[in-house]
Amino acid sequence: MEALVKVIIPAYNEEASIAKVIHDIPKMVDEVIVISNNSTDNTEENAKEAGATVLREKRKGYGYACLKGMEYIAVKTERGKKKQPDIVVFLDGDYSDYPEQLTELIAPIITNNTDLVIGARVKQLREKGAVTPQQIFGNWLATFLMKLFFGSKFTDLGPFRAIKYAKLLDLEMQDKTYGWTVEMQLKALKKKYTYVE
Repeated sequence: MEALVKVIIPAYNEEASIAKVIHDIPKMVDEVIVISNNSTDNTEENAKEAGATVLREKRKGYGYACLKGMEYIAVKTERGKKKQPDIVVFLDGDYSDYPEQLTELIAPIITNNTDLVIGARVKQLREKGAVTPQQIFGNWLATFLMKLFFGSKFTDLGPFRAIKYAKLLDLEMQDKTYGWTVEMQLKALKKKYTYVE
């Protein structure tokens, strides 16, 4: 299956890394959409020069930025200007993940018809200080509760993730801040989506 893939990158003041992230995304991606979440540096200019579609979201919040990217895709497809994507990938703009691994991330969707793939962060590879103790605890608590209540096998709430576009729309995402990743995984469990890390 030849999948049409779009990438959404929420970015706040990532001028130093955004171009590198965009350049390292595999060429098979149809469009890279960077949402500048109130950036005050050269994030927007650097993203444009690197070939991305750049949008602005003045309301601060990770979820706001992701929703803006989704809205852009929906409007383009409704107007018939763009074909509806098969897969949407979410990726951070700070190079905390490896964009070149996108092909590995979407592989379970293409080969096994999986609905959602989470790029789980490996503790041994994490840079010292990259994740705060509060984030580590919050991540553990959320995945523990999902395991407890839904029998889930999630170990992480990593931002690098791929999902079938139709399934993403069906989730009716609403969180405007950092609860975005938890909301997606929780709703996917409730809807009994197939998933893998």
